[in-house]
Amino acid sequence: MSHYISITEAERAEMLAAIGVQGVTDLFADVPEALRFPELKLPPALSEIELRRELGAMSNQNANANSHSIFLGAGAYNHFVPSAVDQILRRSEFYTAYTPYQPEISQGTLQAIFEYQSLICAMTGMDVANASHYDGATALAEAAIMAVNSTRNRRTVLVAPSVNPQYRAVLRTYLQGTGIRVRGDENPHATLDEVLALADNTTAAVLVQSPDFFGTLHDLKPLVARAHAAGALLVAHFDPIALGLFQSPGEAGADLATAEGQPLGIGLNYGGPYLGMFACSEKLVRKLPGRLAGATLDVEGRLAYVLTLQAREQHIRRENATSNICTNQGLMALAAAVHLSLLGRQGLRRVAELCYHRAHYAAAELGKLPGYRVEDRGAFFKEFVLHCPRPVAEINAALREHGIVGGYDVSQDYPDMPNAMLLCVTEMNSKAEIDVLVDELRAS
Repeated sequence: MSHYISITEAERAEMLAAIGVQGVTDLFADVPEALRFPELKLPPALSEIELRRELGAMSNQNANANSHSIFLGAGAYNHFVPSAVDQILRRSEFYTAYTPYQPEISQGTLQAIFEYQSLICAMTGMDVANASHYDGATALAEAAIMAVNSTRNRRTVLVAPSVNPQYRAVLRTYLQGTGIRVRGDENPHATLDEVLALADNTTAAVLVQSPDFFGTLHDLKPLVARAHAAGALLVAHFDPIALGLFQSPGEAGADLATAEGQPLGIGLNYGGPYLGMFACSEKLVRKLPGRLAGATLDVEGRLAYVLTLQAREQHIRRENATSNICTNQGLMALAAAVHLSLLGRQGLRRVAELCYHRAHYAAAELGKLPGYRVEDRGAFFKEFVLHCPRPVAEINAALREHGIVGGYDVSQDYPDMPNAMLLCVTEMNSKAEIDVLVDELRAS
């Protein structure tokens, strides 16, 4: 212990005396003796070269994004992450930075947040973006709460059934006990028109996703108009990569916009940490949850960065705060900022084009297979539903034997859609990989 904690033997004795024990072993008196300090049956020692070789062989037994072709999406996507992203994230001044409440010693962190917010506003066409939430699901839930807070007496939110089912589950978890009612997805296949038809004078917001869970693109402008006609706000959940080609929430007139930022420089990472992106129109900024970095001038007239409008936050207003979230995914926000800066406008468009064209190529080829059918839901981006001749679990098991991670089993969330697979194609899936997938499904 003394090798890791810089205390002397005298200090250790003093600490033990203060808690009334003679030695460290006395701290484990309640643990049965047979279970104390079990002997570790370790193999013989290895050199570093041998150890690396053995650990490498063990790790190669695991499926990973480099060893398999991945066609699984449904909220977590296999996009390319440039090496520069990780190199910058691992710089100690970023990797260990925490809450920047002291601006005079946090200028670097605050500037990184400010640049991230500026990039998100440029990409979404929205007026203001915050310093992020935990993930896309929590961002959407926070948007619903913000909408209720912004419309006062309205206590109902409508959510389309085509919004990611996991996000809808998080939404309901967030809102339990608040008195806020969630409607719209009782019918799992209700259209957006049918959801909007439910809007009345109790509706605070309508939550839609485009591309939606099934990959389908929607024109948000008429949805915004109908929501506003009912006095409600429109919350648009988007795919940040899709904005390289398609309508942004700001262009459509959305009031709030949320997204899962994982496609922007963040690997799959076993499911996290991810990044909740959140933006809104300027008129709603004082209800915006989470941190907000701003630029100002110091007493000497130099550019300085600060946390602004902090009276919204829980450490200031406590029970009257806009949100009880007390942290953010700052490191992941930095990853997104670095990734977007590396891509630029044209790079983001190119990635979106690759996803779009390769997904459509895959859909066209898979639709030719006997027993398979691509569901026509209208225009789609990088995901689509493929109806299969047998259970998806069986097909995916067979694909894994050939180094392919298949699509998402839609029946897990939509039981009346048996044998339906949600396939995702990104810039990481080459034409050759797609052709192999088609061949394996044809042979199975």
